[in-house]
Amino acid sequence: MKLAVVNETGKEAVVAILGPGDFFGEGCLAGQRMCMATATTITSATVLVLESDKMIRALHDEHEFSDCFIAFMLTRNLRVEEDLIDQLFNSSEKRLARTLLLLARYGAPGKPEAVLPKVSQETLAEMIGTTRSRVNFFMNKFRRLGFIQYNSNHQIYIDHSLLTVVLHD
Repeated sequence: MKLAVVNETGKEAVVAILGPGDFFGEGCLAGQRMCMATATTITSATVLVLESDKMIRALHDEHEFSDCFIAFMLTRNLRVEEDLIDQLFNSSEKRLARTLLLLARYGAPGKPEAVLPKVSQETLAEMIGTTRSRVNFFMNKFRRLGFIQYNSNHQIYIDHSLLTVVLHD
């Protein structure tokens, strides 16, 4: 799922790419009356919709589910803080490298994904706050340096060496 927001002039920003087991739409639990983001599937997906009263009941009654939800929300909160810091202090090249590594779930529990979910350069640009042409420039640079590869289906393979772009000052 892709979560995106649009401003008054129609500019879109992708605020999250969600995967299996992730949650979205939880703002209603905190009293948010209008959805701030639009969720769009980028691959086939099954979505479970829970009304807020049923979700609250499940959080109270199902402790394992509640633990999972709280862990997800805390992790997402940390990610939002990291994204803000990234946006404020890092170049678009570093932001792109970090985003590709995050999409590959590099550093998350388990083995990182070698192949990214299908994501366009336009979406990557919306995620890091730059233009598609800048993303294209850096993607070509990353490919030339062996950090990424494309296959015939336009899937992106991430090499762990891409981490050097994020760590380099």
